[in-house]
Amino acid sequence: METLAGPKLPLQCHYSTRSKASLLHNGMLCDQPSLKVFPFSVRRECVKSQRLQVTCEKKATVLTPPLKQLTLSEPKVEYKYVKAFAPATVANLGPGFDFLGCAVDGLGDYVTAEVSEAVPAGEIRIEAITGDNGRLSCVPEDNCAGIAGKATLELLGAQSVGIILNLHKGLPLGSGLGSSAASAAAAAAAVNGLFGSPLSKAELVHAGLESEATVSGYHADNVAPSLMGGFVLVRSYSPLHLIPLTFPSGKDLYFVLVIPDFEAPTKEMRAVLPKEISMKTHIANCSQASALVTAVLQGDPSLLGAALSSDSIVEPQRAPLIPGMSAVIAASEKAGAYGCTISGAGPTAVAITDTLEKGKAVAAAMVKAFKEHGGLKAEAHVNRLDREGARIVEYKA
Repeated sequence: METLAGPKLPLQCHYSTRSKASLLHNGMLCDQPSLKVFPFSVRRECVKSQRLQVTCEKKATVLTPPLKQLTLSEPKVEYKYVKAFAPATVANLGPGFDFLGCAVDGLGDYVTAEVSEAVPAGEIRIEAITGDNGRLSCVPEDNCAGIAGKATLELLGAQSVGIILNLHKGLPLGSGLGSSAASAAAAAAAVNGLFGSPLSKAELVHAGLESEATVSGYHADNVAPSLMGGFVLVRSYSPLHLIPLTFPSGKDLYFVLVIPDFEAPTKEMRAVLPKEISMKTHIANCSQASALVTAVLQGDPSLLGAALSSDSIVEPQRAPLIPGMSAVIAASEKAGAYGCTISGAGPTAVAITDTLEKGKAVAAAMVKAFKEHGGLKAEAHVNRLDREGARIVEYKA
């Protein structure tokens, strides 16, 4: 994680005296009245606080890296074995490059965590990885799950036990579906789960960022929604400010994910991005990103699709590198999709619909276009929004 430097930081909170919660002070947790949502800010200066700044807005979480131990004392082990799942994610969503992402249900990675006396205290060991065709390293320092697991131990201040991890990859590598983020999120959730999950999902994002930094840079638009679920807007990194965006319940939203047999490494896809853009292009993308956020909050798939399809900075540079992508986008819209773009760095194409039947028709058209215009085989999935994020699916005391 990055090193925090500079003057003492204010602790900025809203207070409610009805219940209690925990807040960091001097890098430790202390009992404070719980945070309450207000449309305005109330500041309370904590002279000795040097490691944390919290800004409390509606459903917003802010933490400033680097944060080490987030617990008052080392937590006790509650379970000997935990299995966690973390979902796939769609980052960027067109004009939301590097600051918008969402979780998609039905696809993701699994990680098991088990306390072991055979592992040195405070350390992580990866015992096995499946679903990766032998491509991933079992060396913890070279594996997203291992890095996130170790970072979670540091956040917990858990240095008296060793942990064994097992990773099952349900997501293809380099697919644009947040494969590395899902591994990191599942590992963080599993390790946290061994201790009764004392850290919130938002706090675990720091462990995920530590992992993501080794793959594609310090970006939270995949790992934040994989952990927290739903749509997440990354407002800033210093301090880290994550804002969940709630798509209204009761309204349908389907993601058509078409994954071609083609790998697009994130670092290579970033290399083609422009260093500078015009003011006109900047304004256009800001307008579309604002419309996208509005569409999410209003539960409007039609507007969401239109905004998602309107990126004028990133997609024009990346689409030509993915065989058939332009034809796939056109085919999706002709088949009835509200919009289509590249998921993350690609090569997966993601389209938006509001019914399962329409989604299946769009998926068939996109698969056909990849084959006819890109010469690529592709598999399709029609999935809903994952509102939960990373979760424990099995545990043993």
